[in-house]
Amino acid sequence: MKPSLSISLLQTATHWHDPEANQEMFAQMFEGLPPSTDLVVLPEMFSTGFTMSSRQVAQTMSGDTVAWMVDQAARLDKWLCGSVVIEEAGEFYNRFIAADPRGVQVTYDKRHRFRMAGEHNHYSAGGAAVQFEVAGWKVCPMVCYDLRFPVWFRNRDSYDVLVCVANWPAPRQAAWNTLLRARAIENQAYCAGVNITGTDGNEVPYTGGSAVYAPDGEVLAESFDASAVINIELSAQRLLELREAFPVWQDADHFELVDE
Repeated sequence: MKPSLSISLLQTATHWHDPEANQEMFAQMFEGLPPSTDLVVLPEMFSTGFTMSSRQVAQTMSGDTVAWMVDQAARLDKWLCGSVVIEEAGEFYNRFIAADPRGVQVTYDKRHRFRMAGEHNHYSAGGAAVQFEVAGWKVCPMVCYDLRFPVWFRNRDSYDVLVCVANWPAPRQAAWNTLLRARAIENQAYCAGVNITGTDGNEVPYTGGSAVYAPDGEVLAESFDASAVINIELSAQRLLELREAFPVWQDADHFELVDE
């Protein structure tokens, strides 16, 4: 495990249904990243905005957006992640994709679809939580509405960092930051969330609130309203010392998840 994990969260407004414009915008933002960054995090549906037009905007895993992610990860020599609308075997997914310089390494399909926007009518649900390693750190991805369902992401010594990519609307801003912080505390893990700003093609407003919280809930970074790049280093020593000094995991409940 590397002594510190350096992450960069990219918060900005996105271009509605315009992958090329979004790719160009994020590529420009990449130019200011610190050389030390290990993991770059883009928002949910970063290439299109949070859209229910899945059939109209979906690409395949061999499409231009995934190819762009792979190319950028290789160019930057960093891990790059975010969620994309993907079609596979006739189904549509809100898919978290993580690529490193070698190519796509991890995919996670959003489990909890936001029914208040009808997401469950346009996208299929994912079937399993996943974890992946960056510089020896175990990372667990989640996508937006997943944040409200803590059982799905209960830490069983399976990860060190939770990463949430989102389009979380302004009227529920307080819930977003409160839940991110709660997930950090209850799982004794760092929790990083990236949200967008501006107003999307459905006239839904967003006010950012991208943030990083320590395993004890301390606010390490928060950014509201404006476009921003949050660059931060996470300390392995702090994480391990907290878990050793305050081992709440030893009293955790045992349970099994059952699909209905």
